[in-house]
Amino acid sequence: MATDHVHVCIAIPPQYAVSEVIGYLKGKSAIAVARQFGENLWARGYAVSTVGFEPDKIKDYIAHQEKRDTEQEEGRF
Repeated sequence: MATDHVHVCIAIPPQYAVSEVIGYLKGKSAIAVARQFGENLWARGYAVSTVGFEPDKIKDYIAHQEKRDTEQEEGRF
């Protein structure tokens, strides 16, 4: 997992606003981390993108993001 960001692939039903779901996830996880480690976890903002018809490619990217990020940092593309 990256040390400075998180990628998550979730399906949000149309009756829920994206901002509400992300706010809920960030809020609950921040409380859990603060209780366990006493640290502030999240920045104020977030980025959202739609997957469209390629969810498997996105899930593959997320699953292998640490390896790809490490390779890029080492100059291997």
